[in-house]
Parts: sequence; structure tokens; C-alpha cells
Amino acid sequence: MGRTPSISPDTAADDPLGSLLAHPALWRGRSLARTDTHSTGYPTLDEALPGGGWPANGLSEILSPQPGLGELRLLMPLLVRFGQQWPARWVAWIAPPFEPYAPALASAGVPLERQLVVRTDEPLWALEQAIESGACATVLGWLRSRPGDALQRSLRRLQLAAQRQRAPVFLFRERTVAQSASPAELRLELHFRVGGARLELLKSRGGRRGAFDIEWTDTPGVTHGTP
Repeated sequence: MGRTPSISPDTAADDPLGSLLAHPALWRGRSLARTDTHSTGYPTLDEALPGGGWPANGLSEILSPQPGLGELRLLMPLLVRFGQQWPARWVAWIAPPFEPYAPALASAGVPLERQLVVRTDEPLWALEQAIESGACATVLGWLRSRPGDALQRSLRRLQLAAQRQRAPVFLFRERTVAQSASPAELRLELHFRVGGARLELLKSRGGRRGAFDIEWTDTPGVTHGTP
């Protein structure tokens, strides 16, 4: 496990309660703890998320009625930004149910040469290997596993791996698992509408309560074909 940051004795003496509330190991229902984030590229969503963006070191789960309805639009601004970073790092796509649509990705500004698509019947194992490699700017994974103790253990391993490697990891899952427990840093439910989406934060460290709407950017769809 990663080493937990310590609180400076001088800081604690000056403001012991403030130091405790700011500690990144503290998790409250409406936490004020600081956290590293990446902007989502959607101002309304950034405002709703604690820290102003996607968690930079851990799991985020995006739940939707079924895959392939445009859920990747949420991540397109981030994928474009990662594609511009140097040195170059991979974006790993683990077990996507549809073929990533290369022309749409390229049109959006996502460099195709940095995309790594992994086809596997064991996505949890592949996800962990991709995260632990340290070679990926981010890892995207699609899970169809039913909730259970074995899955929970695997998800905890992924969360710890993401924290160790300081990597944002995104899991796409069906909305039917919304009532099951998850070790993810962030969990949101996605409802599609014309021109955008309605989002609801199911789990966050101090994020906005209630549903809210966002408008899509001009990014076209990025999946194509059949599962």
C-alpha cells in the first residue's frame, strides 16, 4: 500500500482541526479533504466534483443503462489532453464491448498511436497489469461481472494499484450494480438525453448532491460496429 502523508507538527499546532480536515486519508460524507484531480473538460461537471475534476489517483465508475450509448464523451477532453503530454504514455482500453472508432478519435484530437486496445476474457487481471505497468496515462475498463465477494476483492486491488501508480482508472459498468458496494473514489450514474446527459453522483468525497445536466462538446461518437 502507498505511504499515507503525514501532517506537519507545526501546522497541526496552529490549526489542529483544519489540518485534520485537510488530510487526504480522511473520508467524510461531505469531505473537505484536498485531492489531486484532472479537469473533466465540462465546467458544470468540474463544479460538481470534489477537487474540481476526475480523481487523479484511483478508480472512478461510470454507470449507464448499457454500453455504447456515448458514455465515452465524458472522457474525450481528458483523452485529448493526455494525448498531448510528453513523454508519451499509453491509454489502455480493456475489454471494450465495441470497436473504438478510429476516425472519430483522430478527429477529436486523440492520438491513435497511443491507444492500446486489449481483448480479453479476464478484464480484471488485464486491468491490474495495465495499471501496475506504470506505462499508462489512464486505463479504461468495461466490466460485466456480477457483484460478489470475489469481484469486491478484485476492485479493491485495482483501487490500491491505481493509488500506488498515481493513475486515474475508469470502469464502465451497467446501472444495475448501483446498489452494490464499491471501493471506487467516485461513482456516477449517467442518463442520456438529446445533446447531453443527466448525471448523478452516487459516491464522492464531498461532491454535489442531486442530479444535474451537462451539454456535450462537439466530439462525435467514438464507438462503432458490434460487440
